[in-house]
Amino acid sequence: MLPTTILIDEDPRCVVRPIDTKDLNRFLRNGKAFLLAERPAGKVSHRAATEAEQLRWREAFALHKAWGGEDEAFFGVPLQGETSARQD
Repeated sequence: MLPTTILIDEDPRCVVRPIDTKDLNRFLRNGKAFLLAERPAGKVSHRAATEAEQLRWREAFALHKAWGGEDEAFFGVPLQGETSARQD
């Protein structure tokens, strides 16, 4: 699949490149805590990534590969600020 943007209440949250629809659905199901961290009652949806979002994904992927990461080990990158679901 091509890079796909995950939206929360129509706002971009992250861009991912799933292998297939089953992979995308698994991410949406298992990543719900991450995706809805800032909006627990939000609506999750997805769409094809824009050119700018694809560029962000490609740059993050290139960085991943530069340190020796394997292609299959990279999935996506957040699009919103520097926030995450982790509470350190």
